[in-house]
Amino acid sequence: MSLWQRPLKRLQAMSDDKLLFCETLRERIYAFNRTYRFRLNSLKGFVSLFLVGTVLSVALAACSGGTGSNSSTETPAASPVAAKKDNIELTLVSFAVTKAAHEAIIPKFVEQWKKDHNQTVVFKQSYGGSGSQTRAVIDGLEADVVHLALAGDTSKIEKAGLIQPGWEKEVPNNGIVSKSVAALVTRPGNPKNIKTWEDLSKDGIKLITADPKTSGVARWNFLALWNSVIKTGGDDAKATEFVTKVYKNVPLLTKDAREATDAFFKQGQGDALINYENEIILAEQKGEKLTAIIPDVNISIDNPIAVVDKNVDKHGNREVAEGFVKYLYTPEAQQEFAKFGFRPVDETLTLTKEVADKFPKVKTLGTVADFGGWDGINKKFFADGAIFDQIQAKKK
Repeated sequence: MSLWQRPLKRLQAMSDDKLLFCETLRERIYAFNRTYRFRLNSLKGFVSLFLVGTVLSVALAACSGGTGSNSSTETPAASPVAAKKDNIELTLVSFAVTKAAHEAIIPKFVEQWKKDHNQTVVFKQSYGGSGSQTRAVIDGLEADVVHLALAGDTSKIEKAGLIQPGWEKEVPNNGIVSKSVAALVTRPGNPKNIKTWEDLSKDGIKLITADPKTSGVARWNFLALWNSVIKTGGDDAKATEFVTKVYKNVPLLTKDAREATDAFFKQGQGDALINYENEIILAEQKGEKLTAIIPDVNISIDNPIAVVDKNVDKHGNREVAEGFVKYLYTPEAQQEFAKFGFRPVDETLTLTKEVADKFPKVKTLGTVADFGGWDGINKKFFADGAIFDQIQAKKK
């Protein structure tokens, strides 16, 4: 039996019931499209896939004609539904500190999409701690696109069955669309003489940071502290001792990075704040006078973007969702991220004088890969009963 005959033959053998056959066929077409989108590596492969696609398309057309239903509303890819609408809605769920950047980028995308597709995109937006946003999406918040603080949170949504495996390979840079580093902020004039990570463990220092149980930013903060010991020759025992001392100096763990910033600047709490470099830049743009230090030993804070496959197929807006994600990698969008303090992932922008002057170089930069990836990090540090919980228990 030839390659192009096998898919249809298997589908026909599954059931004599036409409705079941058609539904199964649609699912297979969706899986086929996702699996082979980027695998046309030879003429033979192209011809084979073309024949398979043709056979499946003909069969699907027969389903549409026989059932009297509109196949475009039932097909999981569902982009034909979006194409017929004058207005299309898109729900973006993101972590708190991206709000200003997205509010600058979204109107530019809406204008470009209207120009190219004669369709108005209406955005719904939700911002909060990355961990809280992740749980909300898993629990039913119907995000079409998620921009989270760490890939580990995106992976949780994937494991819940809402995002198809391989999401990070469908866009540039392994899905990372924005990045930053950790920064230390002190009171004007730095009265406590805080200059390094080590200074945060000293007696009499009050540190403000978010809770890594609810905030992706705070998990990066924790890793930055841990990384500062490991990258300077320390082992896990020394890192645990150091980080324990630091968190004993934390009077309050806020829900997310934005609340940490507000507690420090607006409420006057603490002597120092750990936060994203971009959040510090944003505060300066709003007129805050502060002293900030980018430690020479730091962590690369990488923020991924992903389309939530199950939701876009339900809403019929996959095309615009994928279009928005791709737009975020354009120089125009990356420039907006840079304006609001995110280090651009576009290499051409990183070489410009404007970007080089804005973002100081870091001598020793740790990465998630150094710690075995997010699955290993979450298990070691942030799972129930793991190192962070142990540290918090020692405070009581």
